[in-house]
Amino acid sequence: MEYFLQQLINGLTLGSIYGLIAIGYTMVYGIIGMINFAHGDVFMVGSMVSFIVLLALGVTGGSGAFMIIFALALVVVIAMLIASVYNWTIERVAYRPLRGSFRLAPLISAIGMSIVLQEFVRIAQEGRPKPMQPLITGGYELMHRTLAEGGDFTVKISNMQIMIIVSTLVLMTVFTMLIQRTALGRAQRACEQDTKMASLLGINVDRTISITFILGACLAAFAGLMFLLYYNVTDFFIGFLAGIKAFTAAVLGGIGSIPGAMLGGLVIGMIEVMWSAYFSVEYKDVAAFTVLVMVLIFMPQGLLGKPEVEKI
Repeated sequence: MEYFLQQLINGLTLGSIYGLIAIGYTMVYGIIGMINFAHGDVFMVGSMVSFIVLLALGVTGGSGAFMIIFALALVVVIAMLIASVYNWTIERVAYRPLRGSFRLAPLISAIGMSIVLQEFVRIAQEGRPKPMQPLITGGYELMHRTLAEGGDFTVKISNMQIMIIVSTLVLMTVFTMLIQRTALGRAQRACEQDTKMASLLGINVDRTISITFILGACLAAFAGLMFLLYYNVTDFFIGFLAGIKAFTAAVLGGIGSIPGAMLGGLVIGMIEVMWSAYFSVEYKDVAAFTVLVMVLIFMPQGLLGKPEVEKI
């Protein structure tokens, strides 16, 4: 039981990171009906920028609570700003000129932008992993048991895990309220229904889509910072696999639904961690994608998605 509880905490933490990235996928798809396959690399850029800024500030785990909080606040702002510029540029270069084209063209363009971002960071920062010392340490002991075969097993939740889970829940709530109860959210929902009609009603469609890309980039940058602080390492390739997993989470939860994206992220994270704990770690990705296939066979719209109704 103790081992299961520990893996449950680990799965919730990993799933929260996937969920943050997946929200960016689902927001963009909800408006323009296209997948931004460069979104995972925006997450990577946010993580890499966070590493560079923390390195420049010289902050370590012994710098003091006030200095660490101040540094993290500054890192969040800078990482979100730079990631937003990248994602805004992707929308202007790779999506807006092709918005009226056939659906495969923006997909190919987005994949091209993903490769460009990867190679740009690889050349600018070298291809080797970038490790760092743990910045947020400590935690709480939840359970302790002495094993019959000797030794002890302690169930712990670290301060970093608490930070990731709580901040993810807060951001999901904020973005859900933004979509449902603000003028921007109404504009986004109008564009989701019909961009031409939304434009006729006075909504600036281009600006709404650009803001959506920027909001998605902010979430991806925050997830990149959380990834860096949790694993204490980053590199130019982390965006590829994390982006694929987050896209899978968005599809599993019901692409277009923010709670669905978060639920999908948690499910993928739990499957990976539990499979690695009780079975072979080499097949954790196979298990995650197998569950995705099974869900989509019986629920094509995903766990919380709504079936698309085509009006004639």
